Amino acid sequence: MSKYTAEVERDGKFWMIRVPEISRATQARHVREIEAMARDLIAIIVDVPADSFELAVHINLPKSVEDHLKAAEAYREQAAEANRRASEEARVAAKILAAEMPLREVGAVLDVSHQRVHQLVNS
Repeated sequence: MSKYTAEVERDGKFWMIRVPEISRATQARHVREIEAMARDLIAIIVDVPADSFELAVHINLPKSVEDHLKAAEAYREQAAEANRRASEEARVAAKILAAEMPLREVGAVLDVSHQRVHQLVNS
């Protein structure tokens, strides 16, 4: 199965779509039209059905946007790590308290259900 790449970038009111493998370009008005327009272009130029090849769509965003997206991903990773650590600390706290009092009491102290305390203590 043939593979093609659609390199896409914003150009005024339109999305410019370039397909380097066939050295041709087209445009779309909306993001939702990009794949269909690229497939139609390739199908017409190569004379094959639009669903007979693989198409990778790559939207080129401004560097400042890419930088912000990269920072957002880093913050999401930091948040996930912080959540993991918070869960571990809650488990340790529950286990310490459970050694000294009933699970219902631990739940009241930690403001969670006794069922959740049971999960924390046994994990």
